Amino acid sequence: MNTIRNSISASIVMLAGLAAPIQAQDTTPFTKPTWWFGVAAGANGSQYLGTTQQLNDALTVPAAFRHGGGIGLFIAPSIEYRRPDSRWALQLQAGYDSRQGSWDQVTTPCNCPADLTTDLSYITIEPSLRFAPFRGDLHLYGGPRFAFNLTKSFTYELGINPDVPTQAATPDVTADFGNIESSLISMQVGLGYDMPLTSQHHQTQYMLTPFIAYMPQWGQTPRSVQTWEISTLRVGASLKFGRGARNSEPVATVTQAVAPARVAEVRTTFTVTSPRNVPTQRRVRETFPIRNYVFFDLGSTQIPSRYALLAKSETAEFNESRLDVLTPKRLTGRADRELNAYYNVLNIVGDRMNRYPSAKITLIGSSERGEGDARLMAESVKSYLTGVWSVNPSRIAVEGQRRPDLSSEQPGARLELEMLRQEDRRVTIESTSNDMLMVFQTGPQVPLRPIALAGVQEAPVDSYLTFDVTDATRAYTSWSLEFKDSSGKVVSTGPYTQNNVVMPGKAILGSTSNGIYQVTMIGQTRSGRTERKDTTLNMVLWTPPTNEEGLRYSILYGFDNSEAIGIYDTYLTDVVAPKIPVGATVVIHGHTDIIGDAANNQRLSLARANDVKRILQAALSRAGRSDVTINALGFGENESFSLFANVYPEERFYNRSVIIDVIPRH
Repeated sequence: MNTIRNSISASIVMLAGLAAPIQAQDTTPFTKPTWWFGVAAGANGSQYLGTTQQLNDALTVPAAFRHGGGIGLFIAPSIEYRRPDSRWALQLQAGYDSRQGSWDQVTTPCNCPADLTTDLSYITIEPSLRFAPFRGDLHLYGGPRFAFNLTKSFTYELGINPDVPTQAATPDVTADFGNIESSLISMQVGLGYDMPLTSQHHQTQYMLTPFIAYMPQWGQTPRSVQTWEISTLRVGASLKFGRGARNSEPVATVTQAVAPARVAEVRTTFTVTSPRNVPTQRRVRETFPIRNYVFFDLGSTQIPSRYALLAKSETAEFNESRLDVLTPKRLTGRADRELNAYYNVLNIVGDRMNRYPSAKITLIGSSERGEGDARLMAESVKSYLTGVWSVNPSRIAVEGQRRPDLSSEQPGARLELEMLRQEDRRVTIESTSNDMLMVFQTGPQVPLRPIALAGVQEAPVDSYLTFDVTDATRAYTSWSLEFKDSSGKVVSTGPYTQNNVVMPGKAILGSTSNGIYQVTMIGQTRSGRTERKDTTLNMVLWTPPTNEEGLRYSILYGFDNSEAIGIYDTYLTDVVAPKIPVGATVVIHGHTDIIGDAANNQRLSLARANDVKRILQAALSRAGRSDVTINALGFGENESFSLFANVYPEERFYNRSVIIDVIPRH
């Protein structure tokens, strides 16, 4: 195959060398302008997400507004620099940028309709880098957005109870929002198409450029309080002009076929990291957080049967330290011990509310069918807690909304929508009681206070083999591994495209007590060659001492988020780091669910693991400790290593995690 490929390549080069030059005439009297000046105008379609209730220091309305949007004006002078023969260009727009809109109507506790409209606008400065992939009129652009607040007023209207038509109307309130950020830094990406209105026979040339741009909610948080976020889709056009340079005479240009440049080879190195011993199992004491969500089946407002639901007479015997005796009906088989703990979430909440009579909770249902359906879901949970666990109903507030504040389905999502919507159909359990929540944390995504689990860990993570190929993503289209034992038996794995691969040592040894293997990395270079690199691997299967016990902690993340680690900073610093024994090894492994691109999930999981590693290293350093070895691994969505299946939403949520395994010194 390589001989045929090389022959074809040589033939192309030979034909290219024999090809006659092709002549062309440039007869236009003027060049295309390098500088363009004009004005851009468009409509901003903004979507409001999050919660707005405290409008300013003087006004907190009785019901929170959670969703809304509107259309605002964008108009800005535009300057553009681009050489006529380049794919790249620079663009600057600066002008008026409106994010005005209205929130969805809500009903207050007095059964009165309430409306909120906003007049929110900015002076915006938007520098962009443009790229025309085909050297034509179609181009992509993107860059930062710097916004400076211009207006921030609102109008709040409280209607009358329709059942009391004689009720006196409440005057509308028009004022300014409080705690408005004076400046914002966000981003924009867009697509445009240049449409010439005049030809190059005119020195002054005009261009019309329709465009569409998207500004996500990152950075578009207009207030320093509450959770109001804005995402914006802008549609518009720019009209611009420029002056071309005069061509003194027609210029002959020569186009000649050129032999393709030889692809530069990238040097790689191949290394294998193998533990001195490959333990088969270890006793582990796990601190397991309980996710504060109850997921409901699509189309149903009843608590799913996979959750553990007790009879009232059984509650007296409930003990969260003995959850192994309360097994739900439907487990998917992987990490059953942890799932069994999570599926008792309602019993854990009921038991804790009875043990801590001052604790209160809010149940926030989220349903794609609307607030009414969402409240029915929340009421199902409340009914169980009040009916079975005898919790006073006054201690449980109920709310309903169309989407959760931390939604899995992001604006513009097109793929895997069924799984995303399954995850958004849930009841969130919120509380301000430290007796209910994970230590040092507050907010809608905070898990409930963890429970302790004990068990045997099969093939612990420190038994994994790591195969590193430096710059593999640049050097190879793919690479694979071959293992040859002393008897000549060969086992192959792959192909791979990432820089490193991790696999359990037991996957190679099996039940064999030890073995020496010749390991060969086989890489397919981007120029079509095959590279082979060899090393020797010596492994010994070993069972840890019976008195060895490891520790395990979990850090849970939201959807597609590698930066939520901020809420765990104090927990990692003050709880986890002090419990790491002298001389221990800490293995941090990040995981994701199966939603999204596999390569992105791999990068995301490693970013999460490195976040945790950074915080633990800093905490140990401040304590004057340098005796701990910390390794970070990213497994992405690899289901061979994920702790949970990906069938139910709760399993996917638990797979969005970083696991911290603390292994004592032998």
